[in-house]
Amino acid sequence: MKAFVIAVTVLFHCIQGQEPFCQSHPSCSECIRSPGCAWCTQMDFLKSGESNERRCDSPESLKARSCREDNVINPGEHPLIYVKNSDLSNDIENVVQLKPQNINITLRVGVPYEFTIEFKRAQGYPIDLYYLMDLSYSMKDDLEQIKTLGQKILKKLKDITETVRIGFGSFVDKEMLPYVSQVKARRQNPCPNRIDTCQPAFSFQNVLPLTNDAKEFEREVSKQKISGNLDSPEAGLDAIMQAAVCKEKIRWHDVTRILVYTSDDTFHMAGDGRLGGVFQPHNGECHLNEKGSYNGKAYDYPSVGHVSKVLQENNIQLIFAVTEGIYPAYKALSALIPQSVVAVLKNDSSNVVDLISEAYGNLSSTLVLEQEGAPKELDVSYRSSCKGNQADAEWKERGECQGIKHEKITFQVRLNASACLKEPQTFRIRMHGISEEVKITVHTECHCKCGAPEQASKHCNSTGTLSCGVCSCDEGYLGQHCECVQQSDADSTVNMLASCRPDNSSLVCSGHGTCECGKCVCQGHYSGKYCECDDNSCENHNGKSCNGQGTCKCGICECKENYTGSACECSPSQDKCINDKGLCSSQGKCTCNRCQCNTGFMGDNCSKFIDACMLFKECVACLVEYGTSDASVCAVKCLNAEISRLEGTHELHCTYQDANSYEVELGADGKIILRYADLPRSIDKTTVIIGSSVSGIILIGIIIIIIYRVLLELYDIREYQNFVKAQKQTEWNEVQNPLFKGATTTVINPLHMQNE
Repeated sequence: MKAFVIAVTVLFHCIQGQEPFCQSHPSCSECIRSPGCAWCTQMDFLKSGESNERRCDSPESLKARSCREDNVINPGEHPLIYVKNSDLSNDIENVVQLKPQNINITLRVGVPYEFTIEFKRAQGYPIDLYYLMDLSYSMKDDLEQIKTLGQKILKKLKDITETVRIGFGSFVDKEMLPYVSQVKARRQNPCPNRIDTCQPAFSFQNVLPLTNDAKEFEREVSKQKISGNLDSPEAGLDAIMQAAVCKEKIRWHDVTRILVYTSDDTFHMAGDGRLGGVFQPHNGECHLNEKGSYNGKAYDYPSVGHVSKVLQENNIQLIFAVTEGIYPAYKALSALIPQSVVAVLKNDSSNVVDLISEAYGNLSSTLVLEQEGAPKELDVSYRSSCKGNQADAEWKERGECQGIKHEKITFQVRLNASACLKEPQTFRIRMHGISEEVKITVHTECHCKCGAPEQASKHCNSTGTLSCGVCSCDEGYLGQHCECVQQSDADSTVNMLASCRPDNSSLVCSGHGTCECGKCVCQGHYSGKYCECDDNSCENHNGKSCNGQGTCKCGICECKENYTGSACECSPSQDKCINDKGLCSSQGKCTCNRCQCNTGFMGDNCSKFIDACMLFKECVACLVEYGTSDASVCAVKCLNAEISRLEGTHELHCTYQDANSYEVELGADGKIILRYADLPRSIDKTTVIIGSSVSGIILIGIIIIIIYRVLLELYDIREYQNFVKAQKQTEWNEVQNPLFKGATTTVINPLHMQNE
């Protein structure tokens, strides 16, 4: 709880931008554990009736109360003790990329301490690259490509560094059902067809430990045959675990370690082993046999968190080279494993060389600085100086930089102890991906170094022990100097308590102290005969009691050096009140180095009018009525302004009754200058505007009507002319309509014709 209070107090004052406020304590050791506090060991420091808590105060307050500097215990920021601080170096025999390497530091509880760590990636730093390949049947065409890539990979990496070693390992799955068929024929040849020949399945096989011989790499890889299993996921995490922890068999050196993982399918995780009857969690140890093989039957698949931890502990950077179809799954996995990247592998692995080079460039351009093993009482935060980092101003749980090449990067590290450490604690700050680290041993300063206690000290009336200026009285004695014998008689006790209260209805020592030897010994910041005064209840200004320019006495500030005000906030200086027009522009008075303006004025220097037109309206009314012949009549209303009437008519800023105009300004010496004049005679602008608007609208309407009629007339004329022209061009031909039949019908009687 105490640590929580300290942390909250420090946090609050950091947010406010103030020094931590000292909380008084009765002993030196408790005092220096409180941020902002110091302890005075001076024997004659306390006044009669003051408690030992008064020795614990801010260094400034102790000095103001006449405690000599050599008697003040105030553990400050101790300089770092550099146990090892070698300069950054590219020397291949002695590469140094992280500085410093080993430091000791002593902290005060609740007081942050900052130091810097420098990093510069060494050029040409050796690389160990271990190629871990999925040999399930779907990777058949990829294996053919890898058999010829050893020389190309080494050549590409030698563009980065001269010293490169390369190794090869492979994986399939656990040698049990339901992962691998246990039928004898299928066990010996797990290929899905009879045409191909496959080798039996295995969890992991260290085919070739790290070597700088590219031909040996190609020779050993060319001997490899494809294999197969029953389910889609592979034993990838099993293989990564063995490749990381079997350092001697893989032959990892203390250089940049890269593990390239290639596959075209997903991976088994912790818990999947139960399907095969394996319940034992992986123990994170090496289980390779003499042939460099691991069958995976004894332990379950490792968890993602376990693999991530092992990779970080062994400073191995992981490159996932996977096909496009499973890219999202490995992208999610990479997010859980620091210092890992994912790249898309072509179906036949033909782009693997360029992919490794590009992925290594991405890994090496990202820096992550993180602590390991810090005690819970210690908060560690970081701030980096890398270019383009938007979070440079913020403190974070780890230091990060991206887009780094070979420039030197500085990390600011802040340590803050929330409680005392029982003993010195050592932890490490590591850069992901390299084996170097900064070893930090932290001590907390929680005990005062006051020298050996003085027993039977004369200062303690020879009846107590003196330590850090405080008397620890022997049994039966009490008082500031152990001068009082403790009373056992009841009446004597009642009489003693009566002298420690102002009246019978009051608490002993006002409830803020104890009665010793008939006198009040006040607690903390209380004082007075009956501890009735609170010497910490004065007003604060600028985050300091009495503005730091006075002493708090019984709740009242006693100011010094001509400072005034209830919180000594009023400085004797007047520099903020003066401008080119004088002190407060002669229109106010300077109080506490701030102008208090007269009525109608405003601004830091009272150089502006609040509303000049309204302020001097009555003045102008008076001038219009009485004129300027008798200035004394309007002097009060015009605030003793310098008045002048302008000849002729003028339109000035302010107007009065549409007959006069006036303007007001401050002169160079702060004198008010008022000028007024008659307004020019003019017609009613409103009537003119309205009349003009109506006339304009009517005129525009008439013009529109005329234009419309003219256009309509022109249109009619043109249409008539077209009609006449068409009539003239028309020719009417008289042709009998073949469909026409006349209305007359002739009928001949045949009998009549015969008679004739």
